[in-house]
Amino acid sequence: MSERVTISVKDHIADVRFNRPEKMNALDAAQIDAIVEAGERLAAMEGIRAIVLSGEGKAFCAGLDMGSFAASAAAAVEENKGSESSPLASTLSERTFGNANKYQHIVLLWRKLKAPVIAAIHGPCIGGGLQFASAADIRVVAPDAKMSIMEMRWGLIPDMGSYTTWRSFVRDDILRELTYTNRIFTGEEGKDLGFVTHLSDDPHAKAMEIAAEIASKHPQAVQIAKDLINKLPDMNEDEILMMESAGQDEVSRTPNQVEAVMAFMQKRTPNFTD
Repeated sequence: MSERVTISVKDHIADVRFNRPEKMNALDAAQIDAIVEAGERLAAMEGIRAIVLSGEGKAFCAGLDMGSFAASAAAAVEENKGSESSPLASTLSERTFGNANKYQHIVLLWRKLKAPVIAAIHGPCIGGGLQFASAADIRVVAPDAKMSIMEMRWGLIPDMGSYTTWRSFVRDDILRELTYTNRIFTGEEGKDLGFVTHLSDDPHAKAMEIAAEIASKHPQAVQIAKDLINKLPDMNEDEILMMESAGQDEVSRTPNQVEAVMAFMQKRTPNFTD
């Protein structure tokens, strides 16, 4: 496992950390590969009921490492001098991960993981960093965190899959203003704008507290509920009602559902199987 992203597991909770603190966890090619590897590892792990995603050092994630990508682009131009084809020709439209490209996949994989993801955010959370945070189920943010849809500063648009997540929790006019202007806002303002679930002076501790509460619930029921919520924006009423019924049929009268009831009645901690 790359040390660019670390994973530790305790009590069914995966504590996942971006680990490039000297660069405020900015995204270069190696960091992107490490995130894909971490996501694949988490998807294959048994017994994970909640995931906390945070950043080591002074930032959650400062977005793309523009210096690294600029150097790579310059090297490609030099290497391809005299060639008729452009070394910078876009390949972003190629679908290399299902319906997504690699940059969309590294963000949306957090939304697609079965277990709920809680982002614990401090310091800079801009550009790609905010897109990672937006894929989480829940965002716990320090009041003084610095957040921004930063891409317009570089003459770009957000393109890491976040339009699919923002549509469910950011008001249309707010999303337009923040995208067009790339202005920086604090975690405190982000609560009013819809980007922040909870404010906390210790986001990681609060995120772990929420994760422990989620991990104490019937794991299959939580996973089915997450899947339903993920699909809500794309479903009509008939599809929602059917998915509710099918999900309830799947979890009701199972040993874990019976255990949830018995544990509550007996005032004890439930003992679920994954």
